[in-house]
Amino acid sequence: MNSTAVPVNAGPAGKSDTPVRATTYKPGDYASGHDVRWCPWCGDYAVLSQVKKTLSTLGISPDQIVFVSGIGCSSRFPYYMGVYGIHGIHGRALAIATGLKLARRDLSVWVATGDGDCLSIGGNHLIHTLRRNMDLKIIMFNNRIYGLTKGQASPTSVVGQITASTPYGVIEPPFAPLALALGCQATFVARSLDLNPKHLEMVLDRAAVHQGAAFIEVYQTCRIFNDAAFEQLTDRALRDENLLMLEHGKPLRFGKNREKGIRLGANLQPEVVVIGENGVAEKDLLVHDEKAPNPNLAYILSQFHYPQFPEPMGVLRAVEAPTYDALVDKQIKDIQASKGEGDLASLLRGTDAWEVD
Repeated sequence: MNSTAVPVNAGPAGKSDTPVRATTYKPGDYASGHDVRWCPWCGDYAVLSQVKKTLSTLGISPDQIVFVSGIGCSSRFPYYMGVYGIHGIHGRALAIATGLKLARRDLSVWVATGDGDCLSIGGNHLIHTLRRNMDLKIIMFNNRIYGLTKGQASPTSVVGQITASTPYGVIEPPFAPLALALGCQATFVARSLDLNPKHLEMVLDRAAVHQGAAFIEVYQTCRIFNDAAFEQLTDRALRDENLLMLEHGKPLRFGKNREKGIRLGANLQPEVVVIGENGVAEKDLLVHDEKAPNPNLAYILSQFHYPQFPEPMGVLRAVEAPTYDALVDKQIKDIQASKGEGDLASLLRGTDAWEVD
């Protein structure tokens, strides 16, 4: 590889200090060399491949990238990346990544997590990471099952799903991860599919250059414990009728011949219509706007689930806002400018202390 560093200029609040480099890298430069040990045909392989491609296009040196994970099949990700990595404890990847980014804003920090790791024990960390707009790239692998621990129901398992922990079927409704992210005012929210590599690469590329918290849900098939989870979206005979591919500024159309669309009906309820029937024209359809300041439309899309609606794929929201790490950095500098650098030793030896009898 050929690398020439470009100096990093401290930008205003909201801009990352992640280094930009004039570099030529190949995907293999981001591989660790360790044998990749997921089950045969696991969707994680596809995500790993596309992540390495994305990083190669960024042109950032591997020693400026960190992958943080929790526990689960997807959380083996750091072992297979030739970058810095932290394999954390269950549900705590985002807490670790937040601390790292606050201490080293120059690093590009990514989080690999699963639907169980991220939405169950790690749910609280996800909520606050997104609302703070930490400059992290979060890839959430969603296979609707606990794969590592042999097939128990996860927070995204669907009603009626038979699993090792629900032999008579799941009875509670599943999380809607995109809706949760939008409810936290996340500035970048997207979804892709492990078996659509070009689309997945596009979404990862968009997330990588976003300044702020980027949340990507990847529908990923667990071949061993939940093989049919997304067959309606991957089967060639079914997918055109069940996928809604989002394009900014374009009407919401789908179907084998793109003859169907989405419009708002009475009481602002979305409905599926057929163009040309009952006077419906393309101008009547909703137009996707990922940059809308108000996430109402994106939230409506996040509620689309098979079989009532086609499942949206792509970027639901991409807006700009100050990042938490930049605001903390600015606050510290402002305080230092007005009060000085401070003296930790004097603080520890000061009179402002408690005496305990």
